[in-house]
Amino acid sequence: MKTFLKIIAVFIIGIAGGIFAEQILWPYLSKNPFFSQYLSPVSNPAQLPSKVVEKREIIIEENTALQDAVEKVERVVVGIKTKTRTGKTIYGSGLIVTSDGLVITLAELVPQGESFAFFIDGETPKYQILKRDLKNNLALVKIEGADFQTCGFADFGKTRLGERVFLLGTVFQEVNRPSKTVNEGIVKFFNDEYIQTNIFEKNNLRGSPLFNIRGELIGLNTIDEEERVFSIPITKIRDFIGL
Repeated sequence: MKTFLKIIAVFIIGIAGGIFAEQILWPYLSKNPFFSQYLSPVSNPAQLPSKVVEKREIIIEENTALQDAVEKVERVVVGIKTKTRTGKTIYGSGLIVTSDGLVITLAELVPQGESFAFFIDGETPKYQILKRDLKNNLALVKIEGADFQTCGFADFGKTRLGERVFLLGTVFQEVNRPSKTVNEGIVKFFNDEYIQTNIFEKNNLRGSPLFNIRGELIGLNTIDEEERVFSIPITKIRDFIGL
């Protein structure tokens, strides 16, 4: 019992000594010029530098790049509405390629002898069909106006399998009020003749442009009977329009 009491007494004296040293003795010695010259700057444990570990959590929004690219090219997409002599209405899209109003689209959307309307920012400007390439299914149109927004062309040589891409087209939910729609996917296969994506869409999005994630034009979309999206490569488009 006496041994236990001695242990408790030593413990209490140790605590009291520590408190006395930190609260009374150390402040006195550190202020006394005679003693302070012998004290190390880190002699007081309370003044030891603490190691601060800053933890930063970086959250990457996967869709930010896509949203930025869509905003970048949204105004270059043109809505197309064609009324045939048989009473059929064809819907599709096209792309402004020059600031003075050259538009590229599919030849199948502007068949010869039919009536067309091009929708840009709520307007339907006058137009002229400059040429058609039925073999490659391309048509070049000149619309009235100036200072149109345009986009950059991708370097087709840098296209890669699995590259992230998106199409941006117009849909006519109301008769004469087209709105924009987006779909994304990857490059599934490509060669000099066509680009195959893993995107599926309705055929009213024919003529919509295909962009890479930087907002550069890769191709112009066609859609087969199974609603698979294929694109005419930018190389063929550039050869056709002479840019």
